[in-house]
Amino acid sequence: MPNEARKNEIAKFPLRLMPSVRRTAEVFSKKEGVSLNQFINVAVAEKLAHLEHEEWVRSRKQPSKELAARALKLLDKAGNKPVEAGDELPKDYRATRR
Repeated sequence: MPNEARKNEIAKFPLRLMPSVRRTAEVFSKKEGVSLNQFINVAVAEKLAHLEHEEWVRSRKQPSKELAARALKLLDKAGNKPVEAGDELPKDYRATRR
């Protein structure tokens, strides 16, 4: 019975792709070692995640100038630990403030 319930959850959706898009997707799905179906599922999921993130960024409350200033002040506080190897700023780095 569980298999029957699962079959009902997965809807079939005929998808028409332009031939060039399908060929490219097939090439990359083979490189990734997954089926074309799995490749398309992941591609759609990645696109949806990107769109949802953009929507969240547009709709989120922007921090006040005071809150941003407090955050920058906090970041300006220097710790007393030496910088660990590999965490140094690049030699050509130049700090800029707006």
